[in-house]
Amino acid sequence: MTDHTTQTVHGERQLAALTAQLFGETTREFFCAANDLHTWTRPEARETIVRRLRPRAADGMVVRKLYTPAVLADEGQRLHLFDIEAAGGQVRVRAATLPHETIIIDRRVMILAGRSGARGREFTITTAPALVAGVHALMCATWDAGTPLADYLRRETEGLDADSFAVLQALAAGLTDAVGARRVGMSVRTYRRRVAELMTALAADSRFQAGVNAGRLGLAGS
Repeated sequence: MTDHTTQTVHGERQLAALTAQLFGETTREFFCAANDLHTWTRPEARETIVRRLRPRAADGMVVRKLYTPAVLADEGQRLHLFDIEAAGGQVRVRAATLPHETIIIDRRVMILAGRSGARGREFTITTAPALVAGVHALMCATWDAGTPLADYLRRETEGLDADSFAVLQALAAGLTDAVGARRVGMSVRTYRRRVAELMTALAADSRFQAGVNAGRLGLAGS
C-alpha cells in the first residue's frame, strides 16, 4: 500500500497477501478489538501467532487484544487467549458488543472488518492519519473500560467454598474420581456433582480443562 490510502479486500487470504508487508521486525504496537476470534484468526494459524508473539513481546512489542465474552464460549478460543497472555500479550474482555472489529498497527495502519459475502469477509485497510488516530482513541477508551482476562474469569468463580477449591486441586492433579473424593472427604457421587458444577463455572468442556483453567486463574494452588 502507498501512504495515506484506503483499500478494500475480500477474504482473509487477500487480506494476508496485502498486509504481510505491514508486519515487520519494526512493528512495536499491535492493537486488536474483535467480538471473537472468528473475525481474524483461523484456527490453524493460532499456534503460529503465539510462537511469533513470544520473542517479539520479549523484545518490547506491545500487543493488546480486546474481546467480548463471546470469545469465552468456545474452549479452543479460551485456550488461545491463555496462550496469548503466556506469550506476553495483554487480553481484556468488554461486556458490550464492539461495533467495529479493528486492528491497528503502530498507530499508522488500520484494518476494519466488514460484512461477510460471497467473496468472503470484507476488510478495509487505511493509512489515513486522521482516521487511524480517531479510531485508535476510541479503542483506547474501550480498552480502559475492559477487564483483564484473569479478573473477568475469576469473577465467575467468586463465592467458591473450601470444598470447591479442594476439588479444583484434585482436578488439577489429574486424580480419579475415587481418589479425589477420598482426598476431599466426599462420596464419589457428591464429588462428581461438584465437578460438574465447577466445569460450568470455569467454562470447561472437560475435567482436565477445568483443572487447567483453575490453575491458570490461580484457583487450584496448594
